[in-house]
Amino acid sequence: MYLKIHKSGASTIVALCDRELIGKTLKEGNITVTITEEFYKGDIISEQEAIDIISKASNVNIFGEKAVLCAVKCGLVDKSKIKIIDEVAHAQIFRI
Repeated sequence: MYLKIHKSGASTIVALCDRELIGKTLKEGNITVTITEEFYKGDIISEQEAIDIISKASNVNIFGEKAVLCAVKCGLVDKSKIKIIDEVAHAQIFRI
């Protein structure tokens, strides 16, 4: 998986995705999402490293079966809240 941390002032967004999704464009209905290198391609990390980072993050954008499963395993995402876009799992975490 790739994980990239974006910081802008006091705001931080964590982008997490399965490696094979980089560069793909997902289309379903009126939704089109491109998994860009600029936003998602950061460090290659293990499942445990991903869990450690996203469990502390306040804003996380996740694409891919393995990446979303990390968020489910650590109790951050309920399986019923996973969105499927063009057969790819997607989840977001927002903590206020």
